[in-house]
Amino acid sequence: MISKFELMVGMRYLRAKQKNSFVSFISLVSIIGIALGVAVLITVLSVMNGFQHEIRQKIIGVSAHMQIMDPTGKLNDWQSIALTSKENKQIVATAPYVDGQALLSFDGNVNGVLVRGVDPDIEKSVDNTGNQMISGKFDSLKQGEFNVVIGQDLARLLGVTMGDKITVITPDGQSTPAGVIPRLKRFTITGVFNTHMYEYDSQLIFINLKDSQVLFKMGDAVSGIRLKVNDIMKTQEIKNQLGSILPDNLLVSDWVDQHKNYFTAVDMEKKMMSVVLTLIIAVAAFNLVSTLVMTVNEKKSDIAILRTMGASKGSIMKIFILQGGMSGIIGTVSGTGLGLLLATYVGKIVHFIELITGAKLINADVYLIDYLPSKIFPSDVITIFIISIILSILATLYPSWKAANTDPVEALRYE
Repeated sequence: MISKFELMVGMRYLRAKQKNSFVSFISLVSIIGIALGVAVLITVLSVMNGFQHEIRQKIIGVSAHMQIMDPTGKLNDWQSIALTSKENKQIVATAPYVDGQALLSFDGNVNGVLVRGVDPDIEKSVDNTGNQMISGKFDSLKQGEFNVVIGQDLARLLGVTMGDKITVITPDGQSTPAGVIPRLKRFTITGVFNTHMYEYDSQLIFINLKDSQVLFKMGDAVSGIRLKVNDIMKTQEIKNQLGSILPDNLLVSDWVDQHKNYFTAVDMEKKMMSVVLTLIIAVAAFNLVSTLVMTVNEKKSDIAILRTMGASKGSIMKIFILQGGMSGIIGTVSGTGLGLLLATYVGKIVHFIELITGAKLINADVYLIDYLPSKIFPSDVITIFIISIILSILATLYPSWKAANTDPVEALRYE
């Protein structure tokens, strides 16, 4: 424990103006370095947390929590399989779907897309695309009318608007005496959605389930069943439970399986960024070493006098640990406050910079979303705070030990 005497002397040394102005400058640089390192680490981790959370929510909103599929690509008797899966109380909704690859053509523009056939009345129970419409209605996907709902970016790429008729070209062609020709079907655009994810807004279209079964020659079969669960963090557990009640030939996957590479990459990037930015804090913290070494050299006579007055080596060591530690605490506290402020308003700051410069800093083509999210996790802030304090204290140990071992006789010989 630190005594009142050690606290008084340590705080006096911290407040006292150094005789050597360079020592004061190095001390200030160390504090600023720690503060900036902590602020940057909190901000970066918060942005990565926000990015991961936003992407996960958007992926789940379009891809559903879980899927049941047949390896052949055709799931027959899907109604009974849906009923069987709902025996698991954690599954709150099911919806059949048909997925297929196709080309969209309009006025000479051609684009590859994923065609998803859904029942609009059931589909709204497993995803929220219907709530992200910017034109038209998701319910316009009526059977036999061959309507289509497309993403905003796809509409821009094709140059289409509401009411335009586009041609859907499927790879499953028809055999004729002249050879195999693609199957063509014209659809009317009755809705445009915007998920703020370029991957979906530029490559995904929705049509009616029955229309898709006709288009892809599925009969009464579907590609699979989409499931919504009450807790997305338990999908791995639910997947194992479904494996015991469903036929062995069926495949059950969840949102983690469908985007495993992406989430693994983001998690690895977050860990590496944490290590790199922690090293920045460490460099700033260990600048305290040079500051305290120069302070010890400057205070040798004071140390000698304190020793002759009865101060122990331990007391001297605690005095300088306190002095250096307080510099680390000041830098850490100020950096934490700055980091929380930046993390809270970083999205607005980036948006303001985009307005001033006219440049798009967050490109949805690259980053999947067109804005900068941020999510502060208290556990990250506490961990960063503790690590910074520990590094600051570790940096003071060697100079404090040197101060404690100062020989009073040698220090006062030329005084």
